[in-house]
Amino acid sequence: MCAAIETEQDLTEEALRIPQKNMPPHPVARLLSIWHVGQNDSTRERKALFAGETVESLFEQATTYQSK
Repeated sequence: MCAAIETEQDLTEEALRIPQKNMPPHPVARLLSIWHVGQNDSTRERKALFAGETVESLFEQATTYQSK
């Protein structure tokens, strides 16, 4: 099985569709005004996000998600 890897642009566009579908325009605009890509400590965020995960567990989650 080969997982499709999306580009950063594709991922960003997909992520932006979530608040656009679920929030009124003014909160989305406020969110975007404070969302500074590259301004945060991505290493710390990644460690917190994936704490306790392994490559195998993440692969299993991705496989399960793709099969939905």
